[in-house]
Amino acid sequence: MKQRIAQLLVACLLGGISALAAAQAYPNRPLKLVVGYPPGGSGDFLTRILADEMGRDLGVAVVVDNRPGAGATIATDFVAKSAPDGYTLLNSTHHAIGKAIYKKLPYNPDTDFAPVSLVATGPLIVTVTPGFAVNSLRELIAYAKANPGRLFYGTSGNGSSPHLAGVLFKAVTGTDITTVHFKGGGPAAQSLIAGETQLMFATSPTVVQFIRAGRLKALAVTTRLASPSLPGIPGAEEAGLPGYDSSFSFGLYLPAGTPAAIVRRLHESAARVLARADVREKLAAQGMDATPSKSPEDFAAQLRAEAPVWERVIREANAGVE
Repeated sequence: MKQRIAQLLVACLLGGISALAAAQAYPNRPLKLVVGYPPGGSGDFLTRILADEMGRDLGVAVVVDNRPGAGATIATDFVAKSAPDGYTLLNSTHHAIGKAIYKKLPYNPDTDFAPVSLVATGPLIVTVTPGFAVNSLRELIAYAKANPGRLFYGTSGNGSSPHLAGVLFKAVTGTDITTVHFKGGGPAAQSLIAGETQLMFATSPTVVQFIRAGRLKALAVTTRLASPSLPGIPGAEEAGLPGYDSSFSFGLYLPAGTPAAIVRRLHESAARVLARADVREKLAAQGMDATPSKSPEDFAAQLRAEAPVWERVIREANAGVE
């Protein structure tokens, strides 16, 4: 028995040394950064900046893997089931949203992930085509009330920030507008430009270039106050809708069970990248603020605190899917 105990102790010690050595050697091959949206939207834009800059910081390639569909649950499930070795990450919105939207998920959003860091936040933009006969948020609300069910707004998928911004808009204004889901912000914006839809609550990187080029028209941002990174676009309160406040955010996640040393290494890399002035300027030019968490533990605590808020918003808006 004593010999068996000694063997177990040696095995545990060697296992600990092996895990420590692996963490110290990390990373020694390319990483995969997964996002649940196609090219052209805010998630893809942010993911590509992170991949480029974190790749330089870590000294290895970080490859973007777009896996759109099913409200980003396809990408999320892929990462949840990936090896917890630090080589597969997810850039995603709050997991409580998917949990509240879908009654059945192929993964457990509460236990299948190791939070790394919040990355960026920003307001959405209430956007219409230049030919649509409204020029302010007040006029949009009046039109929607006069034409129930005849106003169509595109989203980047069920449970996405544009979808939830529209859900909240309907609840606050008491209007009946019709939701049209796409596989990402890029396709939704193209539908708006083509006149197939008339309205979009768009994340800023998706539409800001179209607005600057005159191909789309901004009525307001979805936050209560205007955003310094989006000059000339009024906040919802100034535009005539004081009870409306919605924003979007993205964060980095790893599969549950990833060694703590690797989680912290990736957090530190993201924090260094997001602290750089040139990176912050790139994000600001697209209407986003770099908002890295102080630590993985702080990010996890923020996620826990925000989860009931998202669950309540989705429940009260009856936005769930069977």
